[in-house]
Amino acid sequence: MCTTCGCSDDANVTLKNMQADEEHGHSHDHEHSHEHSHEHGHSHEHDHSHEHGHSHSHSHASTVIETKSSKTIQLEKDILAKNDLLAERNRGFFSGRKIIALNLVSSPGSGKTSLLERTIADLSQDQTAKFSIAVIEGDQETDNDAQRIKATGCKVMQINTGAGCHLEAEIVSRALEELDPEFKSLIFIENVGNLVCPALFDLGEEAKVVILSTTEGEDKPLKYPHMFRAAKILLINKIDLLPYLKFDLQKCIDNALSVNPALKVFQLSAQEGTGMDAWYDWIKASVK
Repeated sequence: MCTTCGCSDDANVTLKNMQADEEHGHSHDHEHSHEHSHEHGHSHEHDHSHEHGHSHSHSHASTVIETKSSKTIQLEKDILAKNDLLAERNRGFFSGRKIIALNLVSSPGSGKTSLLERTIADLSQDQTAKFSIAVIEGDQETDNDAQRIKATGCKVMQINTGAGCHLEAEIVSRALEELDPEFKSLIFIENVGNLVCPALFDLGEEAKVVILSTTEGEDKPLKYPHMFRAAKILLINKIDLLPYLKFDLQKCIDNALSVNPALKVFQLSAQEGTGMDAWYDWIKASVK
């Protein structure tokens, strides 16, 4: 069990089809006994270099190895290797259907769900966005965010991870089976609010999109370098609040680029709509 972030090897993961209430008159819940032998025994100072060449090799720095037993190291390697294999299957599914999947990751309170709501609403009305959108929503408990996404008219699957602190490729695969997304579509995977474990677990996505709000502090990329290194896109949200905050926007960008020089950065406000068009243009260029 990872006592730092709450990841448990007996996490009871459930899957809920949010359309089932309307289509079948019942809440189509699935329980999955999630075998997750995640014996970390650490403070989450992983040094897993999660490079995006789709090779997804995981390296452990010597400083990490020195603080863990060889059994724990091997266990983590086995867990990540199994996940990466299933992630490649998901990647094949996406490729076969010409689907672009984006894994949205952030700390709690970054405005991730609000940004997703606005993105779905605006793209649904955009005549140049000729693709459907579906969402896989990940939370430890409740379907509150999924209900908000459902209200946009978008197909959505809820995954509740229980004590788990991140989504994994296996449960995403099960959600995809039930969701049955359309050919040439866009899938948003809203991960559990956490900047640690989600960085390590490939879901088969085209890109990790990390969302950081101006209320969080410009040193976030330095505190959580693995996530920012694993991401392709950085969305800096809530820029409408900049006049009221002691937040150095350029310093935040510089910090992020020092961790990952290839990171593409968008500055926006989901609340006001500022800067959203550049984000939409990137999405539309990606879904071909």
